[in-house]
Amino acid sequence: QVQLVESGGGLVQPGGSLRLSCAASGRVFRSSTMGWYRQAPGKQREVVATITTGGWINYADSAKGRFTISRDNAKNTVDLQMNSLKPEDTAVYYCHVASGWDVYWGQGTQVTVSS
Repeated sequence: QVQLVESGGGLVQPGGSLRLSCAASGRVFRSSTMGWYRQAPGKQREVVATITTGGWINYADSAKGRFTISRDNAKNTVDLQMNSLKPEDTAVYYCHVASGWDVYWGQGTQVTVSS
């Protein structure tokens, strides 16, 4: 049973920072894409950033220059460092792992950017 456990969400003021972490257990992902998605109220889920086992990274335009994704292949973890947060970054953030035909999602962690 694969589990993705997220942590690090919360309330932060505009301009602040948060670090999200996701730990995957139950399987060793030898080749996978790990990433973060988010879903704001009334909007579709959208990709924020992804990273492959080999370190290939993609960012959404909204994340470029402010967010940094990283992973530890040995620990099966993926982190998202978010700086210069804006109110429009408010959403539930989901950890995502894709390996072959298999796709896994975390339960989501709330990020609220508000003064």
